[in-house]
This record gives sequence, C-alpha cells and structure tokens, in this order.
Amino acid sequence: MTPMVPPTGPALFSVEGMVGMVFLVAVAMTLTGGLIASNAERLVRAVAGLIICFVGVAGLYFFLNSPFVAMMQILIYVGAVAVTIAFAIMLAAPEQANKPGSTGPLVGPFGFAAAALLSGALTVLVIRTDWPVREKITTGSVREIGIQLLTNHAMVFELVSIVLLIAILGALVIARGGREG
Repeated sequence: MTPMVPPTGPALFSVEGMVGMVFLVAVAMTLTGGLIASNAERLVRAVAGLIICFVGVAGLYFFLNSPFVAMMQILIYVGAVAVTIAFAIMLAAPEQANKPGSTGPLVGPFGFAAAALLSGALTVLVIRTDWPVREKITTGSVREIGIQLLTNHAMVFELVSIVLLIAILGALVIARGGREG
C-alpha cells in the first residue's frame, strides 16, 4: 500500500511558475491599463492607460502562441493608433475647466450593476463551456503567416490598413475641432 501524496502545483521559481507569473503580469497590465484608460480625467493619462492595455493584450497574444499577432498588436495599436491619438490630443486646444455631463446619483450604480451583470454572465459562460483542445494546424512561422495574409486572408490585411486610416482621420478631426473651438 503506497501513501497518497497530495498533488502540488509548480514551484514559483520553476519554469512553469515563472511562465504563470509572466502571464499574470500580462493580465494585470491589460486590466490596469483598461481601468486607467476608462477612469482617467485627463486625455493624456487615458492614452497612456490605453498603451499599457495594448501592451498587455500583446502579451496575451504571445501566450496564445501567436508571436506574429503580438508584434502586430504592438506595431499597429501601440505604434500607430495610440501615437496618432496622442498627436491629436497635442494638436487640439486645451480642455475646458467645466465639463458638461450627467453626474447624477444613479449613474455610478447603474454602470456598476451593468458591468457586474455582464461579468457574471461571461464568467458563467466560460465555466459551462466545453473548451476542446485543438491540434496545431501549421507551424506558425512568420513566412507562412505572411504568405497566408497576402493570399488566402488578404481581406484581413486590408482591414488593418483601414483601421490605421480611420485612426489618422479621427486624429485630424479632433485636431481641427480643437483649433476652431
């Protein structure tokens, strides 16, 4: 009769433990950046939070075994979209001291209740869904991804350029509106 040994998880200073810690840092960066972006009162701080969130999302893509998508996330969203928004903020006129908006007593509780309801529903959905492990279809090399992007998935490649164009046009609209106002 062999004694039963309770199962233990990976040690913190093992490879698996460090990978788990880096994953948690990526999740924390994503959540922290999103909270900063959505709760900042100054636009510059909101853009900084958005950049932090985008870098965290790139880390999550890396953990999904998609280093190419992670690099595209950094190049397109951090390097182009967020920087374009930052330039638009710099070109726009300074903010007004008095901001009109609805700050009634029920705005916060309703927003919190809606977010809690959505989070709860998504949590239940994640827990109850059977997530099958799929086999790796391709090697995932950058060369193969490039060939696929320019042949079978050319529409996705073009949509990325449209996202960049919309970001640049939005920055110009913000900058122009700031100069006239």
